[in-house]
Parts: sequence; C-alpha cells; structure tokens
Amino acid sequence: QVQLVESGGGLVQAGGSLTLSCAASGRTFNSLDWGWFRQAPGKEREFVAAILWDGETTDYAGSVKGRFTISRDNAKNTGSLQMNSLKPEDTAVYYCAARKIRSISGRIYSTPKDYDYWGQGTQVTVSS
Repeated sequence: QVQLVESGGGLVQAGGSLTLSCAASGRTFNSLDWGWFRQAPGKEREFVAAILWDGETTDYAGSVKGRFTISRDNAKNTGSLQMNSLKPEDTAVYYCAARKIRSISGRIYSTPKDYDYWGQGTQVTVSS
C-alpha cells in the first residue's frame, strides 16, 4: 500500500504564491502517475494537474494553466504543486493522488475515480 501526506496549504492574498508538497510512503516504486485535485465547498472534486511516471508528460486544467506547475522527485518519493498568481476562485481543499500504472500508454487520467491513493487534503484559502 501507498500512503500520501500533504502539506503547504494556508491563507494567502490574491496574487500570492503557495507550494504544496506530497510525500509518499509505504510500498512505493517508480510505477505511479501523480495528480492533484481540488474541491471547493458544495462543488465536485475537480482535476488540477497531473504528471506521468516519466516526469515529463504533464497536463493542467485550463483554469490553472500558466500559473501552476506540477513536478515530482521519484528518488525522494515526493510531488509538488507550485501555485502562483493565486485567485480567490482557487480557494479549495487540495488533494494529491497517485495512480497505479496498468499500461505504458502515455495517457493522462483526469478523473478522481481513476486514482488509487489519496492524501488527506490541505486547505488553500485565497483572500480578495
């Protein structure tokens, strides 16, 4: 099993920056895709960004493209989401997630049910 622990959330003003981190432990190895999702009150969990096992292939939601950067360090079993130019509409609980690789296709999965492991979530609040 894989356990994911998030950190780095907090309160910032619009235009500010935060970096979220996710540490993996347990039976980890370089066969996981990483994703970040967020969920605001009263809304469904939505895709934010993902990075594949190769550490190169990435995808971003249109609402965060150009402002957020996803990365991973397989040697340290960590992932991160750098968030710049934050907006009030970015306010949500952010979750890191990992998916077991079933095939080496290069496909990026962007729905929550496609992921196997989840962090506990960290609150990001952006004030206007």
